[in-house]
Amino acid sequence: MKREEFSSSLGFVLAAAGSAVGIGNLVAFPVMASKNGGAAFLIMYAFFVFFICLPVMLAEMSLGRHTRQNPLGAYTEIGKNAAWRAVGWMSVITPFMIGVFYLVITVWIFGYLAKSVMGQLEFLAAPDSFGVFINSNELFIYMAVVIGLTFLILQGGVKRGIEQAARVLMPLLFLMLIALVIYVMTLENAELGVKFFLIPDFDKMTGKVLNGALAQAFFSLSLAMGILITYGSYIQKGNNIVQAGKMVAGLSLLVAACSGLLILPAVFSFNPDVQLSELSESSISMIFTFLPKIFLALQTNIGYLGASFIASFFFLLVFFAALTSLVSIIEVPVASLMDGKGVSRRTALYSLGGAMIVLAIICALSFGRVDLFTSLTSYGLGADGLPLAKSFFDLVYDIFYETILPLNGLLLCLFVIYRWKKHNFDAEISQGNSTFAGSLLQKYINFSLGTFIPVILAVIFVNTVATVFFGKNLLF
Repeated sequence: MKREEFSSSLGFVLAAAGSAVGIGNLVAFPVMASKNGGAAFLIMYAFFVFFICLPVMLAEMSLGRHTRQNPLGAYTEIGKNAAWRAVGWMSVITPFMIGVFYLVITVWIFGYLAKSVMGQLEFLAAPDSFGVFINSNELFIYMAVVIGLTFLILQGGVKRGIEQAARVLMPLLFLMLIALVIYVMTLENAELGVKFFLIPDFDKMTGKVLNGALAQAFFSLSLAMGILITYGSYIQKGNNIVQAGKMVAGLSLLVAACSGLLILPAVFSFNPDVQLSELSESSISMIFTFLPKIFLALQTNIGYLGASFIASFFFLLVFFAALTSLVSIIEVPVASLMDGKGVSRRTALYSLGGAMIVLAIICALSFGRVDLFTSLTSYGLGADGLPLAKSFFDLVYDIFYETILPLNGLLLCLFVIYRWKKHNFDAEISQGNSTFAGSLLQKYINFSLGTFIPVILAVIFVNTVATVFFGKNLLF
């Protein structure tokens, strides 16, 4: 079959930006930044995005466009041995399993959107509402809707599905984000949040904070998930990969910065005496337990209908971000099955979708409804020095998102520079970019991918394994 392609470089940029802009950028990043140096954290985040993450991004995109393959096909075609084929398999299984828990989170967001539209802010703001909601039967109705929307987009293929959805959803997402920022800035005490986010405090830039900024940059750009290899295989040969990569990185950074001007001013308008230590850096905690209280408090000034509208607007924004990321994640195993077995897109979707839905249901049942899935295993160490009980959801998240991603990134760097070779990598990037060969950027990318970036990713991988599974932080 003829390889599907994005219709233009802009189509790729919007689709890739859709995968990069997720709930972590919109919600967790502002609190993380404000707790760890404000603008100083933002500056370091931007530095890591362009000097560490961009080379890895270009490596993935180039590998995909050169081979016109999914991650498994790319590693197999160039690697030509069982070891690299195993790395390819890992690069396909990882997004599949990440898609399982990300589907569950997207369903939660859609459920909160539906309840906001129905004016149920009092329920959402109640202390135990999240626990009640995630264990309710209605959750599976919302899951059916989210699965239907996701499959509808993916079934349309690259141009009429993924690209068309990105061309609609991403501009809407940016416009909604800007509109919410403008509204929040009109609230009383909003300037306190701006102060915490934008005034730099370099005294807080410890090694732990720098590690957090790098991890946030790496994960927020969807690196090492196989997404950019797969999307890269849909890029036309004449497109400028470097320019496209810079635009994706820039858009992700812009969303992170704007989200800081949304979340923090909203928090301080709700409670000007709030202590940043009280705020969780977890996207889950902020979206589902803290922010609904802010929306409910807005009714004092703009009435219940106004507060419900703002809440619905916010959850629609977050839902768009989650949906575009979910589509990107699932496309990786779908493309792998289509390429490897020669099956149609619909057959691949239904085959993989069935397995993913079963695993997502197990994840959804692992929050108290089924004891076997809720207390599946135990590892790591709690504050009392005893192993922590872990659910099926925790296990999937810890293994495939926290641990394997930096390992995938490390292996990608080694593969591109030492197996595919620098000259082949450079030749691919140079297509559509005549100024790349011999440039300072070329020298930096080749040097960084072959030296310190793999070392950094190796350190992150080892420390993550030690911290998550053994409760021993080796660095801090």
